[in-house]
Amino acid sequence: MKVLIIKLGALGDVVMATALVRRLQAHHAGDELVLLTAPPFASLFREWRGLRVQAFPRKGAMWRTLRWIRSGRFDRIYDFQSSDRSGLLCALSGAPERVGNHPRFPYTHHPAEPYRGQCHIFERMNQVLASAGVAPADPRPELPIAEGERRKVMEWIRWQGLREGRFVVCHAGASPRWSSKRWPHFAALATALAGRGLPCVWVGSEADEALNRELAGQAGIDATARFSLPQLAELGRHARFAVTSDSAPMHVLSAAGIPVFALFGPTDWRRNHALGQAGRVLRHEVPCSPCSLGVCPPEKGHACLAGISREQVMERLQEEGLI
Repeated sequence: MKVLIIKLGALGDVVMATALVRRLQAHHAGDELVLLTAPPFASLFREWRGLRVQAFPRKGAMWRTLRWIRSGRFDRIYDFQSSDRSGLLCALSGAPERVGNHPRFPYTHHPAEPYRGQCHIFERMNQVLASAGVAPADPRPELPIAEGERRKVMEWIRWQGLREGRFVVCHAGASPRWSSKRWPHFAALATALAGRGLPCVWVGSEADEALNRELAGQAGIDATARFSLPQLAELGRHARFAVTSDSAPMHVLSAAGIPVFALFGPTDWRRNHALGQAGRVLRHEVPCSPCSLGVCPPEKGHACLAGISREQVMERLQEEGLI
């Protein structure tokens, strides 16, 4: 068979989908597998064996993408995006088998029940696989890294004087439209961890630069935009654990195989937690959470996240024997 997998974004969803792609490689051993994604995510699959990757922009390239799909003459399409756009691509693809998330045209294989957010998206994607006779994927993302890139990470760790398993990776930021996801006690946590010989490495993109600079000025090391995504996962493999907001780095660090503690408030942890890390979600019950608002109304006082104290996080870390 010639098989196409569609996963265009967003970043955290693409990282989670790596586990699904690995499962399909096992199921379709001997078949030709091609992944269609967006250009920012193609590099995540650079070190994958047995997978061809094609990238098109998510906007402005609809007909170019469709022409490419039709020329591929695929036998089956797994549409892990299942958006209106990807559904249209499937409908016009010419592929006889089309596997997707919605029980409607154009999908020939799909779960019977419509998806309304009733479970984690990864659980739902396993239901999508099951509809096509594929066994469930393990809840563990994979971000392989080239040897040269791995050495760069190790050199940086040594240059910073960090010891194996004796530092913590932290991501305190959030996208500009999700300031409500930021936990206000990260600096206090980093100071407490430093007192126990566990310095924090602050990671994130250029959008986190100002925040990380401020946090590192109080405790820890600023590593803003220092690492690619596979390199960030490699950094995590040498850390003791990670503490993050609900963000893409949360998903990336779950590929490292370390404990990832994520602080949730405005978003629903049941749908969005990092794979394999549901037991490490940290939250504070308030009537208005989850609200799915990018900015917390002033009268609410950011209670959902402000209510998670540094002491509560430290107690949780002690329970797992990490400090």
